[in-house]
Amino acid sequence: MPMIDPAVEDYAERATTAAPAELATLVERAKTELPLPSMVSGSVVGRLLETLVFATQARTVLEIGTYAGTSALWLAQALPDGGRVITCDIDPASAAWARAAWAGAPGGDRIEQRVGPALETIATLDGPFDLVFVDAEKQGYVGYLDAVLPKLAPHGLVVADNTLRDGRVLDPSATDEATAGILAFNERVANDPELVATLLTVRDGVTLVRRR
Repeated sequence: MPMIDPAVEDYAERATTAAPAELATLVERAKTELPLPSMVSGSVVGRLLETLVFATQARTVLEIGTYAGTSALWLAQALPDGGRVITCDIDPASAAWARAAWAGAPGGDRIEQRVGPALETIATLDGPFDLVFVDAEKQGYVGYLDAVLPKLAPHGLVVADNTLRDGRVLDPSATDEATAGILAFNERVANDPELVATLLTVRDGVTLVRRR
């Protein structure tokens, strides 16, 4: 049950500044060479990530869930000199694909990759992080939030993708673990008195979370 009319999504894509040529080519390669093309960040979400980095003047970004590495490049391209993206993924195959894709790409030299369980990686990082992008296994979202909040900069932002779960959040019969994880995350951030959350109906839902 898609939440957004495909015609509206197509129009939003056309009305959004196009991706740089190298990144657009990389997106198309990822969609054909990797097994889950729907997981590749396109220009609408990519430009949103880039704009959030630009607007918050983030210097240190943590990404949980690399996959094709396109979102890491979107994040990296908006960083100031000396900024960095640390991106975590558990799959060695897609991690290797992403590393190869970053080689020579604008912003690629600002990305540091960590392969392994994200919670274990986060435990080794000091922070503070100006922006955290969460786009990994959905049943882990609450755990990721709890892990990064103590390491979030005072004016830091957590950005969580797929928080509409392709409409399953409104389907009482949806009992899969991923949907349950998203529902738990959405409820947590909306009702935690220490947080302020906004769920944007961009593609499959993007939630912005900050401290009060």
